[in-house]
Amino acid sequence: MEIRQLRYFIKICELGSMGRAASELDVVTSALSQQISRLESELSTRLLQRSPAGVIPTEAGMAFMHHALLALRNLDNAAQAAKQARLSGQVSVGFAPTTASVLGLPFQKVMRERYPDIRLHLVEALSGNLAGMLNARRIDLGIIFKADAHRHWHTSPLLEEKLFLVASPAMKGLVGRNRVFLSELADVPLVLPSATHGLRALVDAGFMRAGVIPHIALEVDGLALLMDTVMEGQAASIQPGAATTRHADAGLLHMEIADDGMGRQNLLASLSDEDLSPAALAARVVIAEVVRATVCEGRWKGALLAEA
Repeated sequence: MEIRQLRYFIKICELGSMGRAASELDVVTSALSQQISRLESELSTRLLQRSPAGVIPTEAGMAFMHHALLALRNLDNAAQAAKQARLSGQVSVGFAPTTASVLGLPFQKVMRERYPDIRLHLVEALSGNLAGMLNARRIDLGIIFKADAHRHWHTSPLLEEKLFLVASPAMKGLVGRNRVFLSELADVPLVLPSATHGLRALVDAGFMRAGVIPHIALEVDGLALLMDTVMEGQAASIQPGAATTRHADAGLLHMEIADDGMGRQNLLASLSDEDLSPAALAARVVIAEVVRATVCEGRWKGALLAEA
């Protein structure tokens, strides 16, 4: 016996018509009739009887309807009780600076609306540091760019990010370009994070494949200061699109790096399911939902959702 069969039966009794009930329930009449027939077969008794006035319940149908109404009322009460028993507790979530700039506030908002009794602890740090914090159980989950296969984490791919040459319009020779190859950037002064940063390793590998020695004018390990440097026109940088989220109105140039392999994967990593609290499990679901919405709405530049 299925819950929908109870709802179907009660609606037919209320309206006295199989056709009107089908219309209100948004199902075809034949499908509705089939479900009632299955219900009657399971109970081995006739529940409905057709008459010139429409469809009326039999005596057995009247008795069944009374208890079906009670069962559905109890079911609705159970669902309401579950909704009111709100999750509580604390969850620690880590984001890299670029990720935090595009995802931090939307994630906070959804968590507040959906789980107001969960206390969030948000950490902004480099992806490698987040991996260390995850290993040390200082955070419950985070978005990282490289998974350690030897760790017992729960990981799932979220998206792929393209990399862009980001520059001020004041820099000569770059205006009007949508795509650029690393081989064309030998003389462009760059501001990049230092060698300890995962993005720097990716960029250095790309220049090596292109056979180019880049002009590293400055190394900056903080996203805010690095972007200030770019906006001042002192140097360009190679960054994912998320890095410029807080500077959307600054008129910066964005040129996609056209070389193969110049992108990075974003992974949602957490402790194993057995080690996560209900609050952390809920937060993991919310992160995935917010990421999907952010990308689909075009608010994460250069991002492509990972295939399920």
